[in-house]
Amino acid sequence: MTMTMILLIIILLFIFALGFLAQQTGICMVKGVHLLRQGNPAFLLATLACGVLAWVAAGIGFYLNNPIQFQIYEPSINFAIGGVLIGFGAALNQACGISTLSRLSRGDFNFAITILGWLAGWAILAAFPIEGAVKYATPPIPDNVIYGLLIGISGVIVIWAMMGDSDRKKLWFGMMGLGLLASLIFLLQPKWTPSALLYDLSHAIINPHMSIWPSFERYLLFIFLLIGMFVAAYRAKQFTLVRPTLKSGLVHLGSGVLMGIGASLSMGGNDAQLLLAIPAFSIAGWISILGIIVGLYLGLELRSRVHTQATSK
Repeated sequence: MTMTMILLIIILLFIFALGFLAQQTGICMVKGVHLLRQGNPAFLLATLACGVLAWVAAGIGFYLNNPIQFQIYEPSINFAIGGVLIGFGAALNQACGISTLSRLSRGDFNFAITILGWLAGWAILAAFPIEGAVKYATPPIPDNVIYGLLIGISGVIVIWAMMGDSDRKKLWFGMMGLGLLASLIFLLQPKWTPSALLYDLSHAIINPHMSIWPSFERYLLFIFLLIGMFVAAYRAKQFTLVRPTLKSGLVHLGSGVLMGIGASLSMGGNDAQLLLAIPAFSIAGWISILGIIVGLYLGLELRSRVHTQATSK
């Protein structure tokens, strides 16, 4: 067995474990903002802090001379607009990027239509590229300060979680473990995320002569992520087959398009923002995340009002 094959097997095992853990933790910014609106900010805060252990992967990468590629861009209005579109679309979809895959793996095929909408949204912006308006930036603070802050925050979270009940421990350690595993995968395959796959796929579809199609390995990683989620859902007896209707299909398609356009403007979906931008204290990443939260608030408020009007008739 070649070293390349061994490395692929390791990555597939990691990505399977990531999918399994993501299903178990129920990571979802829609859920986080929904609970925040009810006065409980813990789930959203834990989600935002899921990448805090990135310093562990960064240290391993430094030792192996394979630095982790954080996502740091110069801030612009694109990130704010993109974040709001992602959040608004996710609220209508009732699932963010990661939880869309979780819901699909639990048997709800409405979310397969959401993924098609993502691809369409990415493709729309691929036809009108904005890369020239987005520039890479240097970290806002020195690397050693970033890692020092991450280590300090990690310590505070560990102490905070240990002082709480089992639910607090499960929430915070689950989210931190999820982020750590994702960061380690970035060392092995920097483009493993679903949003990165859809980005490259949409550009290859729109500009086939100017883009490189994603490798077979990346499709395989996506499949193993779903398999890990499915196994966790099946073990928890959460798998229920749901077929889309015309109405639900149109809603999920439209929400997916909004999320895809927003992710293109923000140079990545919420997975990239949480795991690659926030741990590097990227200002553009925080603008995008705040935009997502605003969009979620607006979308959830709209859904609530529509539901209230429908039930009052």
